[in-house]
Amino acid sequence: MNRKTIRQLPLHLMLLPGIVFAIVFSYVPMVGIVIAFQQFLPVNGLFGSQWIGLDNFTYAFELPDFTKVLGNTVYIALMKIVAGLAVPVIISLLLNELRIHVLKRGIQTLIYLPHFLSWVILGGILTDILSSEGIVNQLLGTFGIDPISFLSRNNWFPYVLVVSDVWKEFGFSTIVYLAAITGINPSIYEAAVIDGASRIRQMWHVTLPGMRPVIVLLMTLSLGNVLNAGFDQVFNLYNPAVYERGDILDTFVYRIGMLDFQYGLATAIGMFKSVVSLIFISVSYWAAYKLVNYRIF
Repeated sequence: MNRKTIRQLPLHLMLLPGIVFAIVFSYVPMVGIVIAFQQFLPVNGLFGSQWIGLDNFTYAFELPDFTKVLGNTVYIALMKIVAGLAVPVIISLLLNELRIHVLKRGIQTLIYLPHFLSWVILGGILTDILSSEGIVNQLLGTFGIDPISFLSRNNWFPYVLVVSDVWKEFGFSTIVYLAAITGINPSIYEAAVIDGASRIRQMWHVTLPGMRPVIVLLMTLSLGNVLNAGFDQVFNLYNPAVYERGDILDTFVYRIGMLDFQYGLATAIGMFKSVVSLIFISVSYWAAYKLVNYRIF
């Protein structure tokens, strides 16, 4: 080994635990995708079950609920992507205009805290808040509005998912955009002030263009989440009353595989989702490279 390789050897050894972890928990389990092509029975094992080819995929695509679940997944995921991009940008612009640093840091901390809470905890909190006796319906009652069953009505449930997801995650994205704003050259703002630009003009013509590379990057990378509507969140909030509008691919797979014991069918649907997600992720990284010159390697 040459001197450079010897010098970098400790860095490669530091990567070893991560590589082993990825191989054991991400690549070895991929052997299980053969279940998608089998009439899988646990008693027969992975290699003893009957091979049925693409029958599970054909049956899955012919299920009357599959199209509805796929539509729900895309609809909810797209709303989350759009709201998850727009809200943090707006909040970061507003926070950037605050000149009281203590207040600014306090708000950043408050909006960032929900990011660290699991959906198990937040699911219980939202169930209490949005119940017929919860604080939201009590507030609506003061305006003469009848109680609304947010978590058991199909026309409300998807929007509850989107709003609660944005509330949980927008603080993290806001920090990313604020970091992008700090990277803007202050001399540009000084030139704008000399030219007579107001605070709003500075925001529109200096701050937003300076944030554009990060906005475009996060927007393109979010394409990979088109079929990820958030299993943890939906699983902890949904119920049979809202399956029509709230059931997504992940919860559909869970019920088919874990409750109905149709392992081959569940694996086939999961594999379909993974392949489509892989395509979207590949396209998003290609777009990120072309638009903002972002690359992993």
